[in-house]
Amino acid sequence: MPHMRPLDPAFPIERQIAIEASPVVLVNVFTLDKADEQTFLQAWEVDAHFMKRQPGFISTQLHRAIGDSPTYLNYAVWESTADFRAAFMHPEFRAKISAYPSSAAASPHLFQKVAVSGICVA
Repeated sequence: MPHMRPLDPAFPIERQIAIEASPVVLVNVFTLDKADEQTFLQAWEVDAHFMKRQPGFISTQLHRAIGDSPTYLNYAVWESTADFRAAFMHPEFRAKISAYPSSAAASPHLFQKVAVSGICVA
C-alpha cells in the first residue's frame, strides 16, 4: 500500500470525503523510487480500470514529471464526493492498493472548479 502523505496535513483525504460536493476533482501526486516505476504503473492501471467501472466516475489522466523525476500526478473527475468515497472505500479497491511498491507515497486531495471571469468557468 502506498504511504499516504496529505497535501494538507490538517485536512487529509479521510476528512475531505465526508464533505458532500459535486462535481469533484481528485488530484493525487505520487512519489516513488525510480526502480519501482513499472510496478507503480501496473498497479495504477489496475486501479484505474476498477475506478472506471464505478458509479460517478467521469475521467482520469496520469502524468509523469519531465526529466529523471519518478513523480506522477493523477487527476480524476467524479460526479460527487459520495461517488468517490464509495469507490475509495470499496473493499476491492482497498485490497488492490497493496500492489503498489513500498517506496510509493500518495498525496490525494479533492478539489472543485473555481470560476475566474474571462479565464475559468465553474
